[in-house]
Amino acid sequence: MKRKAILPILILAMLVLFPRVVIAAETKLSADLSTAEVDNSENWDESLDDGFDDGAEFDDAAIPDPLEPFNRAMFVFNDRLYFYFLKPVARGYRVVPLPVRLSVGKFFSNVETPIRLVNNALQLKLENAGTELMRFVINTTVGVLGLFDPARKYWGLRRKVEDFGQTMGHYGIGPGFYLVLPFYGPYTLRDSTGLLLDTLYLDPIYRYVDGFWVRVSIRGFNMVNTLSLDKDTYEALKRDALDPYTFVKHAYAQHRAGQIRE
Repeated sequence: MKRKAILPILILAMLVLFPRVVIAAETKLSADLSTAEVDNSENWDESLDDGFDDGAEFDDAAIPDPLEPFNRAMFVFNDRLYFYFLKPVARGYRVVPLPVRLSVGKFFSNVETPIRLVNNALQLKLENAGTELMRFVINTTVGVLGLFDPARKYWGLRRKVEDFGQTMGHYGIGPGFYLVLPFYGPYTLRDSTGLLLDTLYLDPIYRYVDGFWVRVSIRGFNMVNTLSLDKDTYEALKRDALDPYTFVKHAYAQHRAGQIRE
């Protein structure tokens, strides 16, 4: 294989193996911490209250950052990608009516049910696992393949977000070192490993959708739809933070610690 072809193939492979919709560090935080437009329409999901604890203390030494020069370079790369490409595309996509975009988000959330269900069960949170199963059945049938969320609206069944990174943390596995992935933002060694395992074994799109480019297209569409629902959270964060890199690192660590404590 020619050397010139290696880098594009690696980048595209990452799009398949790491399928979360958060493409940049800022994108991941904004999706987790502030989707006000989404939240005001039928309480779309629990993006705003899945474990982020504003009062939690964060020990900077808890997550070592031995790769800081690399991580900062990747942070800058993601920052440029966000401002010059991803956000403009997402803003253009806002011509699609808000109810349609909300339903698309709900559909993808429903598709990811196996990840949440299995990881709740692995942590012996059996009631939460049962809630996820009931949500999936109701929303797939009454909710028309997950385009709507009657399970929450009429039965009060809220999404129980868990992933394998949280499962490992639940059983005492530490986060390891901090890592900023190009295209994918802030992670730790534990969380990136968990993401990979969730993708390979539990993610329906990776497991059941044939065709490399089809999976990439689906993930790209999901990402743009999610960004279109964001209220420019990262812009405000960057404007107010003295060092956005450090702020994002601390916020991510605090967010994940809060999720694991639940």
